[in-house]
Amino acid sequence: MIEGFEDLFEANGTFARTFTQGDLPARAARGLAVITCMDSRVDPFRTLGIGPGDAKILRNAGARVTEDVLRTLVLGAYLLGVERVLVMPHTHCRMAESSEAELHALIQERYGVDTRSLEFRTERDQEAALRQDLVRIRSFPLLPAGLVVGGAILDVKTGRLRAVDDVSGAEPS
Repeated sequence: MIEGFEDLFEANGTFARTFTQGDLPARAARGLAVITCMDSRVDPFRTLGIGPGDAKILRNAGARVTEDVLRTLVLGAYLLGVERVLVMPHTHCRMAESSEAELHALIQERYGVDTRSLEFRTERDQEAALRQDLVRIRSFPLLPAGLVVGGAILDVKTGRLRAVDDVSGAEPS
């Protein structure tokens, strides 16, 4: 056991005693990849009515489409059955409440660590950031032309999704 993680290994023992999903295929059964935030309030399985084996879940700070997300989507699309991608940031996200400079300054001030070599990809206008990320996926040349891409912002206070799509600002029908 690893010191400091005893609670997790104990919980895993309980989980493993009743685990029945060892035969699930690696492919996304519902052809879905979800890009969402690492925020612990976001539960993509319950939010979207999906379960183990249904989708590939990609999480990072702010649900941003980074180079690593694109790399993972290429693998998912060609090797793991991903046919559609939902980008799902959420309301009340720290990555939308601060600027890059503010976060760097805060970490420097509180912890003495210079993080300026990192790009946190903050954006106060979440909808604009989401639209930019949708364009980034749709225009990425290594992804299949028929990949279906959509976006929605999860309201962490109500649990409801609000669809956001295309670069013109129009809501999807």
